[in-house]
Amino acid sequence: MKKTIEQDRFIVSVKVGPKGQITIPAPARQMFSIKEGDTLMVMGDKKRGIALLKDDLFYQLMGGVMPDGGDPNDKPDEKL
Repeated sequence: MKKTIEQDRFIVSVKVGPKGQITIPAPARQMFSIKEGDTLMVMGDKKRGIALLKDDLFYQLMGGVMPDGGDPNDKPDEKL
């Protein structure tokens, strides 16, 4: 079920499949320019929930926080 709130926001429900996968709805992929093969960062906080962020934006944001400047070539191990 999708509900449009504004042109730059939306709410949509997705189901988790048997392998723990979800499908990112087309409006979200279009809004955030997410294409096949892109890498997303999955962040979680027990109180605040789960967030997805494109890795390039994540490293750009972390550049001001991480001592090494958040080098995007120094990505964490994806098998953690």
